[in-house]
Amino acid sequence: MNTRAIGAYYESVVCEYLKKNNYEIVTRNFRAKFGEIDIIAKNEGYLCFIEVKYRDKNGLVSGVYAVDKKKQNTIYNVAKVYMSLNNISEDTACRFDVVSVDEDNVEIIKNAFP
Repeated sequence: MNTRAIGAYYESVVCEYLKKNNYEIVTRNFRAKFGEIDIIAKNEGYLCFIEVKYRDKNGLVSGVYAVDKKKQNTIYNVAKVYMSLNNISEDTACRFDVVSVDEDNVEIIKNAFP
């Protein structure tokens, strides 16, 4: 399987996991000219912008560590585009979550970055 197919598979796994954990999936793979957000969902009164990171069992660190400052800025800016295109007020409560997936574990890190 190529990396895009692997990513799509684990994003589907994560969507099912999120639904079981009281997230309402709004959209997947929202793209702007300069980046993408894997999953946009609602949870606990927040509009959540979610980055999914998969690591196989040979990975040395959790996928959470792959969401560096540059990636955070990209997600933030793509979220602003999404909100603008969908006429969502800047006063809307938003959260940036990261979901780390390895072959045995799914971990949600809520409010992973400001």
